[in-house]
Amino acid sequence: MTILVIGINHKTASVAIREKVAFSAEKRLDALAIIQQQGLAENAVILSTCNRTEVYFHHNAIPPQEAESWTTRCMQWFAEIHHLSLDALENCLYSQQNQQAVLHLMRVACGLDSLVLGEPQILGQVKDAYQLSKTYYQGQNQPLSSEFSRLFQKTFSVAKRVRTETNIGGSAVSVAYGACSLARQIFDSLKTLNVLLVGAGETIELTCRHLLRHGVQRIMIANRTFERAQHLVNKLDGAENVQIFALTELQAGLNQADIVISSTGSPTILITQDMVKIAQKVRCDLPMLLVDIAVPRDIEETVAELDSIYHYTVDDLQLIIQRNLAEREKASTQAWDIIQQECADFFQWLKVHQFSNLIRSYRESAEETRQMLLDKALLALRQGEDSEVVLQELSYKLTNKLLHSPTQVMNAMVKTGNSTGLALFSSTLKSDVE
Repeated sequence: MTILVIGINHKTASVAIREKVAFSAEKRLDALAIIQQQGLAENAVILSTCNRTEVYFHHNAIPPQEAESWTTRCMQWFAEIHHLSLDALENCLYSQQNQQAVLHLMRVACGLDSLVLGEPQILGQVKDAYQLSKTYYQGQNQPLSSEFSRLFQKTFSVAKRVRTETNIGGSAVSVAYGACSLARQIFDSLKTLNVLLVGAGETIELTCRHLLRHGVQRIMIANRTFERAQHLVNKLDGAENVQIFALTELQAGLNQADIVISSTGSPTILITQDMVKIAQKVRCDLPMLLVDIAVPRDIEETVAELDSIYHYTVDDLQLIIQRNLAEREKASTQAWDIIQQECADFFQWLKVHQFSNLIRSYRESAEETRQMLLDKALLALRQGEDSEVVLQELSYKLTNKLLHSPTQVMNAMVKTGNSTGLALFSSTLKSDVE
């Protein structure tokens, strides 16, 4: 079995290049068909995200001496399908084969090769890529090979083990996620809380997605322009109950908020201590978390002096993120150890699986030979030939045919100096004689 991965990612290529080699779902299906037509691989899985495009090929009949030329052909195909020259991708495109390819796939699925170390979304993207290929090949009445399927199932279980046994995904390493993590530390549950988001930029969008993922039911967005806030809401899943405020209505939103997360480009303070005092009177001094991730600041620093107020700035979050990154780096070392163990386990299974197929094929071939020679012998006996001559010929031909392959293997072991194999074969012969 030969496994090959070729691709580019955020480490090797700019966004401009990555955009040119991205695969839509439709283009992936077309690509799988072309791979089949050109005989590049028996099976393939195409992973395409904003940070990487990778194609995993599986071929059972590539001899070692042809591996390099096969890799070049696959790279040429990759360039051509995107209407690029191979030279244009020369410094971006990487490739790995067999064990290194498997290690790479497992690293990717576990988030060890991601822009944000340990991010969990990549595993779902790998699963989706695998499922698309599985469905395609089933539609062609050529299901994915058992070896290739086993590789991806093994990869998914490795990723699950890494998530379970290490802290690779347990710490916030983005400002948006860090803000949500702070909220979860202060409040028992986010589901019943009112959250006010000030701004409608990328950070607020990410924060909103995190909050919705954690089951927050009530989100308010305050922004200078209604249209931009509405555009943000339209992009979100599960945001039916999001309420939009103008910045002039900020106090009304503040009066209802248990959590306030602000990230705008305003040159002046938007939320003053006096505004928070008013809100706290309305809210009967219930705990309020204010997270200011704007530079310059949106929230007056003196709000921290008020009772029941938890106030954090972007600097506080950066300290949390740096500490958490160190934790993830430590966890990534543990994860790498798990990946190496599981990769070795996969190749051990593959070796046993392939040898089992070899033994089964040899036994089936031996049975065909036996049946063929027996049929000839029975026909000769029915035609009145001497039974002793027929049996002698049967035993002679059967012995020669069954010994032909093992004898060739032994000669090859002698030439290559495989003393271990010869010793094992010799001990087997002795035990049979005894």
